[in-house]
Amino acid sequence: MASWYSLPTELKLAIIAQLAPLDVDALAKTSQASYHACVPARFQAIKLNDFHALLRFLENVPRSYCSSIETLELATHDEDLFAPTHITLRERSDAVVALLSACSRLSSLVLRVSGSLDSTVISPFPHLSNLKNLSISNVSAEDSSPLSERLVVAIAASCHTLQELSLDRVTRSELHAPDLQGVPYIPLVRGDENVPDHPLLGSDLRLPSLLRLSTLRKLTIRDTHLGDEHWSTTPVACRLQVLDLGSYYHENEDFNQSCTERIMSAVGPTVDTFSLNTAVCNDRLFAKPSETPLQKLRKLHITPFFPVDSVVETISNLAGSPIETLSMQCYEDDVVDVCNALEEFLTVKLERGSEFYNKLNRINVSVTAAGYPATEEEVDERKIAAKKLQDFCRQLRLAGDVESYGVPQRPVSSSRRASMSFAVEVATTTSVRPVGKARSMTLY
Repeated sequence: MASWYSLPTELKLAIIAQLAPLDVDALAKTSQASYHACVPARFQAIKLNDFHALLRFLENVPRSYCSSIETLELATHDEDLFAPTHITLRERSDAVVALLSACSRLSSLVLRVSGSLDSTVISPFPHLSNLKNLSISNVSAEDSSPLSERLVVAIAASCHTLQELSLDRVTRSELHAPDLQGVPYIPLVRGDENVPDHPLLGSDLRLPSLLRLSTLRKLTIRDTHLGDEHWSTTPVACRLQVLDLGSYYHENEDFNQSCTERIMSAVGPTVDTFSLNTAVCNDRLFAKPSETPLQKLRKLHITPFFPVDSVVETISNLAGSPIETLSMQCYEDDVVDVCNALEEFLTVKLERGSEFYNKLNRINVSVTAAGYPATEEEVDERKIAAKKLQDFCRQLRLAGDVESYGVPQRPVSSSRRASMSFAVEVATTTSVRPVGKARSMTLY
């Protein structure tokens, strides 16, 4: 019988790929040969929580191991955001470049920064030929540490295989926003003219230029000023399937609504899934099948930040799209209002006849824990509201599911997350030890 050591490398890798993370670690300690065989599995997913962790990784991990990294979460900020060190942007950028330059198999990158980096950080991205998912977020306040839209767009445009892009708290550049100069409550980036021109986009490194990236299929932008009028005029080369737009906290609801509708109109023809944070009030543009730009919209998701008072109006105004699934996420203390709003919408559906939302077959409600205990009376009130909604759905032959939409979107004192179905059940999700291929390494 052949021993482990006599097996061909390909077979060893196939066996290791089926092991749980702890088992991989145990196997790696048995011999030097096993250690090297386990390197691809152990380094497949890496998480570096701050700049110090990044430096330790670069100092202690051979560069050859980095070619095994497929998923990378990378932070360039200090461990304590409120006590930053005097490390320069160039030093932070050089460390990022050093790591990314060695990650030839990287397919997913989450980059968390504190303000902008040096423009030299762009250099490794054209060589990441497998990178499909990119997330860039600014963990600091815009007023003190803004993240330049020019830098972010240049990075995204340099990823030739990019399919999914998520941006959080990106700041407009003064070069592309002359209309915002002198507006005291809108932060702007100054001094980012040193970001080099891009071969495709040239110097036009404004956020709307993302629509010119032909490979892009999913776009998420949150906590970012979306008032650039070029969203309406930029030639659209991508075929977006999923669009997720957040509101901008420095502007009012009407402004955010206008920005959302402008972008929806630009990219609507290919969008299958849309996530809403703001109301849609343009019934003339989106309510009729013959006129709406959202001809393929099948899934509509409404986030917890959406104004409950606008639920019925917004859903009704999107009646021109062939929406099949309507999902709504809310916090526990909003359950009654959300259920009442959905009941009101279903009443409108009943009154408007069979052609109104005739493709709708499912309504999902997910509830994020508020982080504090509810009274017995509040719990009963929520159950009654959910039961009424369930009964109404059954009358209209609509289905409902237990669903959860990720981590809570506001700080809570408990890590508990709750999901509620129309069966009035409230379930608490708990973390489960990953098995099989789910493995990662985290450095603090």
